[in-house]
Amino acid sequence: MCDLATSLKSLRFAAVFGLVLGALSLTEARAANPLELNFWLDGPRYDGRVADCDRALPTIATQFWEKESSFWNSSLKITGFAGIHETAFRPWQSDNIPRRYCTGEAMLSDGKARKVHFSIVEDGGFAGFGQGVEWCVVGLDRNWAYNPVCRAAKP
Repeated sequence: MCDLATSLKSLRFAAVFGLVLGALSLTEARAANPLELNFWLDGPRYDGRVADCDRALPTIATQFWEKESSFWNSSLKITGFAGIHETAFRPWQSDNIPRRYCTGEAMLSDGKARKVHFSIVEDGGFAGFGQGVEWCVVGLDRNWAYNPVCRAAKP
């Protein structure tokens, strides 16, 4: 019987405590004071200096080989590129992350030439350091990351 009375008292205390906290949270919200503001966080500053299309080709060839051999158990490699050209540079508003979009042909070790679409992204490298490359080889987007037909890799 003593346990029942003790648990009822603790339940009442919890209910009253919850009501008090709920009533306190109904006060009006105030703006942050100067000490609560975040200092020196002005936002990203992009220079718009993005490498030319040709600079990304060794990265694409290496990453393609790593992906094919590691995930798809394939011996396909990119043996060469042809007709690489820029399709767009910063196609959206100037506030967005600068990207250079390129396209061309990739010759594969199986003897087939396939379209490759890629973009070079400012501050798009690992953890935001350096320039990153996002690419897609048409017909070999096996995980459908840029599906359909690598359309999501284009501007």
